Amino acid sequence: MRAIKVRAARTRDVRGIQAMLEPFVQRRILLGKDLVVLYEATQQFLVAEDGEGNLIGCGALHVMWEDLGEIRTLIVVDEWLHHGVGRALVEGLEGQARTLGLTRLFCLTFEVDFFTRRGFSPIGEQIVDPDVYSQLIRSPDEGVAEFLDLAHVKPNTLGNTRMIKNL
Repeated sequence: MRAIKVRAARTRDVRGIQAMLEPFVQRRILLGKDLVVLYEATQQFLVAEDGEGNLIGCGALHVMWEDLGEIRTLIVVDEWLHHGVGRALVEGLEGQARTLGLTRLFCLTFEVDFFTRRGFSPIGEQIVDPDVYSQLIRSPDEGVAEFLDLAHVKPNTLGNTRMIKNL
């Protein structure tokens, strides 16, 4: 088994995160993020390294509500696929979510089988109560809009699946 280390991201990792992200943006799998946005979100990211300290994956946890978070920007470089990197990142992000007191995690993904194996399932229509909906709808965050399945994000959606997991 190849050595994998998962740790909190540091600002010096951000350009590497962007470099990992770019091929997925080009393939229309993930949405692009400006460098400044990635720096602002550094504390949300975990990174995975190989035995030599090279970045081989990343993922972010974004808090959406008191009990709800989103796994975002989950990336594993192609040569490390199927070596447990994605699983290790998701487990780390779930640990962070539990520490923060979150009880549900959302993701928007093409990797339905991967997330299904980790306990996620496709989202139905009514996933938050009306009071929470009325608060979430005020968020400028596109991830929240995707979570709520708002009409204005439909033209920008990549065709991926909305999924949720109870922790």
